Amino acid sequence: MKATHFLVFALLTVSLSLSAQKKADTVKVGAYIISIHDINFHDKEYTARFWLWFVYKNPKLNFAQQIDIPNAKEVEISSESLDTVNGQYWAQMRVKCTMKENWRVHDFPFDEQHLKIVLEDEALDIGDLVFVADTAESRFDNVEALSGWKVDSFKVSTGIAHYNSSFGNPEQGSLKQNFSKFTIEMDIDRKAVGLFLKIFLGMYFAFMIALVSFLSDTNELEPRFGLPVGGLFAAVGNKYIIDSLLPESSQFSLVDILHSLTFLGIFCILTVSAIALKLHNGDRIDTAHRINKIGAIITIVGYIIANIYYILSA
Repeated sequence: MKATHFLVFALLTVSLSLSAQKKADTVKVGAYIISIHDINFHDKEYTARFWLWFVYKNPKLNFAQQIDIPNAKEVEISSESLDTVNGQYWAQMRVKCTMKENWRVHDFPFDEQHLKIVLEDEALDIGDLVFVADTAESRFDNVEALSGWKVDSFKVSTGIAHYNSSFGNPEQGSLKQNFSKFTIEMDIDRKAVGLFLKIFLGMYFAFMIALVSFLSDTNELEPRFGLPVGGLFAAVGNKYIIDSLLPESSQFSLVDILHSLTFLGIFCILTVSAIALKLHNGDRIDTAHRINKIGAIITIVGYIIANIYYILSA
């Protein structure tokens, strides 16, 4: 009986020992954003530069070799350093990566974006390694981090990345693997007044050129129709220039709405001119002038109100 008790005790001891050996390494991870730049809407990407640090106890870990950023196009790691502080390893590295991003352009240029950088250990799953976020020390550079945008929020967090595959591991009992992940997130808001004027000034001048036709007499064919048509071509050219900066999207954006209002406004100018010309040729000159005046007021006021409404709604 004593031998049996001793055997059970020995088995429990070995089992506890093995469990202790299999305990996942805990790694504290933090990040300092140096800059976000080369924001490219058309190619759906931006470049991020930041410092990463890791605090851990297992000397076998090498994060310069193990780290993976799944949502990055390119990753470049430099300035690696490794120190020992209070019995723990402290690894630092500088990272430059080109990130993929599905930009939200519905309200461009008054857009708000959510940037996310996800880091995982490509070698060890969650049973072997767990990230803990260093929320106290992680932050972004208030001066250099982002030009032309305002950072509304910044946070770092950890979680679990789920993969519905064992990646062909013959020893893997499950078809799923889970990895610990570290996430850097930023909500940014564009300082858009200056950019708005730069990209839409041509469109508004095109519309004002078309409005000049209202100053001509109702029977003057060339200025009444030539100026609006010239303004229409200028507005179309302005839209093509702005569209070249943005990714293709089936969504009707603020850019599309404002240009559509301009096209509609110019169409209204041409319509009023056609009606006034017909009335003038029918010897109803006073009525033609009255229609011209009323049409001008309705077109201008309607255009201004519609623009203000959609811009403030963005």
